[in-house]
Amino acid sequence: MGVFLNTSVIVRYLTNDQPEMSNQATQIIEEVDDLAITEGILGETAFVLTSVYGKSRSEVVDSLIDLVERDNISTYALDKSLVLRGLEMCRPSGRVSIADAMIWAAARTDGASAIYTFDRRFPSDGIEIRQSI
Repeated sequence: MGVFLNTSVIVRYLTNDQPEMSNQATQIIEEVDDLAITEGILGETAFVLTSVYGKSRSEVVDSLIDLVERDNISTYALDKSLVLRGLEMCRPSGRVSIADAMIWAAARTDGASAIYTFDRRFPSDGIEIRQSI
């Protein structure tokens, strides 16, 4: 099992705003093998980058995709290709939130046949959306 990354390291890596910590984050992410991230970390990172740093949705999505695509990064308990597909769904229209994309990836990874949601914007690619029993 690898070592998990926390949001603070990813934010320092992606923003390069605090030189000492940013350099340490870069060393960790670029030199340590077998790092793991969770869907919660991706969602929290997206929130921080948009709300605190004012990054655009497309900038954030592109940055997260670049991070997840790294060979030394794994997505804990989620199929990496589904995480990437979920993130790609977030880019075009802003219709799909990062959180919903990660829930979608988790459901698809688990082989779920359906998701109950009242959110009409929830991604339905490969999964049935239910609003009632």
